[in-house]
Amino acid sequence: MEITGAQAVIKSLEHAGVDVVFGHPGGAILPAYDPIIDSPVRHVLARHEQGAGHMAEGYAHATGRVGVAVATSGPGGTNLVTPLADAMMDSIPMVAITGQVPRAAVGGDAFQEADLTGITLPITKHNEMVTDPDRIPAAIAEAFHIASTGRPGPVLLDFPKDVLNAVLSTFEWPERVHLPGYKPTVRGHGKMVREAASSILASKRPVIYAGGGTIKAGAQAEVAALAERLDLPVVTTLMARGVFPDSHPLALGMPGMHGHWAAVTAMQRSDLLIALGARFDDRVTGRLDAFAPDAEVIHVDVDPAEIGKNRHADVPIVGDAKTVTAQILEALESQLERTAAPDLTPWWETLRTWQAEHPLRNDQQPEGPLKPQTVIDAIGRRKRVGDIVVTGVGQHQMWASQHIAYDEPRSWINSGGLGTMGFCVPAAIGAKVGRPDATVLAVDGDGSFQMTQQELATARLENIPVVFCIINNGALGMVRQWQNLFYDNRFSQIDLTFDCPDFVKLADAFGCEGLRCDAPEDVEATLDKALSVTDRPVIIDFRVDQTENVFPMVPAGASNDDIIESAAEWDARATAPDNPDGELPESMREGDVV
Repeated sequence: MEITGAQAVIKSLEHAGVDVVFGHPGGAILPAYDPIIDSPVRHVLARHEQGAGHMAEGYAHATGRVGVAVATSGPGGTNLVTPLADAMMDSIPMVAITGQVPRAAVGGDAFQEADLTGITLPITKHNEMVTDPDRIPAAIAEAFHIASTGRPGPVLLDFPKDVLNAVLSTFEWPERVHLPGYKPTVRGHGKMVREAASSILASKRPVIYAGGGTIKAGAQAEVAALAERLDLPVVTTLMARGVFPDSHPLALGMPGMHGHWAAVTAMQRSDLLIALGARFDDRVTGRLDAFAPDAEVIHVDVDPAEIGKNRHADVPIVGDAKTVTAQILEALESQLERTAAPDLTPWWETLRTWQAEHPLRNDQQPEGPLKPQTVIDAIGRRKRVGDIVVTGVGQHQMWASQHIAYDEPRSWINSGGLGTMGFCVPAAIGAKVGRPDATVLAVDGDGSFQMTQQELATARLENIPVVFCIINNGALGMVRQWQNLFYDNRFSQIDLTFDCPDFVKLADAFGCEGLRCDAPEDVEATLDKALSVTDRPVIIDFRVDQTENVFPMVPAGASNDDIIESAAEWDARATAPDNPDGELPESMREGDVV
């Protein structure tokens, strides 16, 4: 039986275990859309290719499986650039299938031609233009293997239209992928593992610094076992929220620019950082040369390029976070047979004092205005085991990470490294497709929401009921915050207004349920009503205080020692007696790292 390249693509996706793809058809990819009709693979029609890419990301975040996005040539493929870059930064397993002009037309500036492999080379883990029809099964098998192993990431396969229309001499799905130049290291070096165990037992102020790699590796049980064995405090980065339960007594919360005060300061004062699947991102470290100055560093990462990239590793270990953490535990048990466990009582007394003295704040007044933290707190109280919170990028993202407790991995989805506004709406749709039994609570800002709000049509027509909670402050809130703090209240191009669009009317136009809330006393009832709707998407327009800023905050480029806990503290420092001119102290000025 003859099989075309297009049929081979879809058949290969079936062999790869794909149950759903997110895409948008067009001329060059059109041959691949015909066999989808007869395939068990579900196709979710996005309204924009960027939306399809973020849906694939959301699916991968929520399930741990490879997300698949499909687009045509030229603008279809270039519209996938942002999701691919986002997936690359956050190590999301994703395969992009794109159409291309016929092989004879490549390089001739044909209609809808773009060099997609060239464009995406820096933002994919691997890419390839498949020019031989017989190579299709192997190319797709390799793509899924590369995307999902080692440090996960996006892979793009570009198919010229004539390759899709060609007939294969034979279809053979490879049972095993053989890539001689690609062999990710899984197990850590034994000597380094033993050194890590020795450093832990010798420390007095250790901190486990759990990064997003622990989520990707499925290392939650190993991280918990390591922490509990010696009562080690744990911080979970923005990308690792949920890998260690926030409800656990050893949890300190999130570090970083808008992290929990105790988590940030614990890292600064530590004498040992046990970095598991973390990359010492600038948003965590603040000014790098002032970060954790007295700390020895154990750095575990499956990507050797991350070891020592930003911070010198005293004990470097290349390997999978789950496997290596288990190895460290085994080495600890061996050494504890002849060495006493460290006494961390004084360290924990200090940490408990910090936690008690520096809680998160919500200064909600009964008469209003509605504070965004009040909304987020109420959402957090309704989040149940198995539910998923997805955010866009901005102030709402930070409040959602701060004020909601995450006790399970893959219960928190956001764009961390690239910081992509517009991520939330399509990513929430993808997450719900991947885990249809989970309640998906999408917390977005009014600016971020408007970048991809057209995907509400996808959610409605594909029967994907997500609850979208818009933290509407009528402005580009994070930009407004920086202009407030660093630009002397010179607000430039941040006003979105509260009424354009009217989100309740917009919801109605898309066939969704639309609700509005602007009073503190109505938040609980509004959320309960939204959560009672299960047959269509719900949009809630929470109109909140426009002047509210996110704290704690470490000014960009400043040391984490300069963490500001509240607006009142910011004002007090800016107007201190030793600052008579009223100018921001050097440590509070906007740095080079934005």
